[in-house]
Amino acid sequence: MLRSALLSCAVLACIGSTIRAEDWPGWRGPRLDGSSLEKNLPLTWSSTDNIAWKVPIPGIGHSSPIVHGDRIFLTSCLEKDGDRVVMGLERRTGKRLWQKTVLKAPLEKKHRLNSFSSSTPATDGKFVFVAFQRVRPRTAEDKYPLKPRDVAWLPKELVSEMVVACYTVDGDLIWEKSPGQFYSRHGFCSSPILYKDTVIVNGDQDAEAYIVALEKSTGKERWRIDRPNRYRSYCAPLIVEAAGKMQMVLSGAKTVTSYDPDTGKLIWIIDGPTEQYVASPVWGDGLFFLTAGFPDYHNMGIRPDGVGNITKSHVAWHEKFTAARKASYVPSPIAYDKFFYMISDLGFLSCFEAKNGNRLWMESLGPHHSASPVVADGYIYLSDDKGVTYVLKGGSAFELVSKNPLDDECYASPAISQGQIFIRTLHYLWCIGKK
Repeated sequence: MLRSALLSCAVLACIGSTIRAEDWPGWRGPRLDGSSLEKNLPLTWSSTDNIAWKVPIPGIGHSSPIVHGDRIFLTSCLEKDGDRVVMGLERRTGKRLWQKTVLKAPLEKKHRLNSFSSSTPATDGKFVFVAFQRVRPRTAEDKYPLKPRDVAWLPKELVSEMVVACYTVDGDLIWEKSPGQFYSRHGFCSSPILYKDTVIVNGDQDAEAYIVALEKSTGKERWRIDRPNRYRSYCAPLIVEAAGKMQMVLSGAKTVTSYDPDTGKLIWIIDGPTEQYVASPVWGDGLFFLTAGFPDYHNMGIRPDGVGNITKSHVAWHEKFTAARKASYVPSPIAYDKFFYMISDLGFLSCFEAKNGNRLWMESLGPHHSASPVVADGYIYLSDDKGVTYVLKGGSAFELVSKNPLDDECYASPAISQGQIFIRTLHYLWCIGKK
């Protein structure tokens, strides 16, 4: 009887562990907001302590790793050869199982803080979806962009386009599609987002802008959104159920918008508040939270139950600044409990009461941040560009738990899965936690 009881306890413990374990299948994880349900994650580490494994990554990229089951997937760019690649790694050891060249093309123009592989892949456990920008010779069928002055960086004999590709988890190509031309003087980083049987990509750009949904199995176009203002942005959509319906919310094209992710139909729109956006929004305590940083800086809470133009009716609270430390341009925010947390590019972390936007505190962390924070088990993890990850206790007070250096530059956001943290630095992929 004792042996049977012990066996039952062991089985229940394993079941509980399995329930808590989550995959990290795409940009910002399983809920597209940087949150994980994992428990008992590492709180301290260094380049030599609490490291399960560390493996070199070929090429350069700012895309984040994704995890599903026993596999990790990652993209990179071999800049010398112009190869944009996707690879699959063994989760337990980091061993590279396969690597495929998605496209080979001249390097596009980009911002100095961007990379040629900044779009994080997505997986449903069967397929892996990736997106890149490709420069190629112009053909007679290619239309010239609507705003020639904004694409002057590209010779007229060349065309720039978005490429979306689907691979099996074993690296076999299923399909490759170009949903349209893509022009942006700062490069490309829009991550594919999975919703039901579609993969959705944002094509905000300095030309004919669009958001498109493709069938996961075939790449066939399901719906297309004609975006306003023809202006570049770099945001991935957030898809949540809010105000009794599914909403796909993103900032970009000089607007904040909500669409029906099943049809692409507009639900509501807010004018502005600024021109360019990189950070993805989050949802918490009944509000959407937006932070944006060019050419001026904004933090905004938005009520979800509007229809049509809600600029004057559904903005719950709004801050506007000229100071870069008080809002974020690149790092996306995080929601936890009844608070929003925002790390500015200059390394100032702010905590807001979600309902009213009251800023409870602002503290300085690293000198510059590009990665977006993640939250799990009541702790917030924030990596700076020097590879130091700060761990804070979530709540209304500033409580720094640890500073964890990896001695390599870091521009990618962490991934969390099965009790471990995966961080992609400039030259390595690190698995932090127990082996």
